[in-house]
Amino acid sequence: MKRASALPAACPCGLPAAYADCCGRWHHGPQYLQAPDAQVLMRSRYSAYVLDELDYLLRTWHPDTRPAALEPNEAGARWLGLDVRRHDRIDADHEIVEFVARVRIQGRASRIHEISRFTRVEGVWVYVDGDIRPT
Repeated sequence: MKRASALPAACPCGLPAAYADCCGRWHHGPQYLQAPDAQVLMRSRYSAYVLDELDYLLRTWHPDTRPAALEPNEAGARWLGLDVRRHDRIDADHEIVEFVARVRIQGRASRIHEISRFTRVEGVWVYVDGDIRPT
């Protein structure tokens, strides 16, 4: 876990809330791994990418599709924002979230447009996988 002084005041996910009251509560709070739906989980995962909360990302990834490890952000990487395009419930345990995330690495800006699949395993929402769309 990061030191409190290293945590941002505003939440990286773009909602008008403090990090501690928004995604920070999923990363470090008593509701640990209890996001109420896939959109909240997806936003918290975006914030985890921004903040290099790699353990959280792995814990919220479905065990069948989870990588063995993740690499931290490249030096100088700057996440620029998140746009949630849609959030659809398929059934009680399956949802999709379409989003566009923007990042600048070594001065080059890019967009990640993904339609992500989420499922609920033993009452806990987890990321399964996603389809990257051309931007």
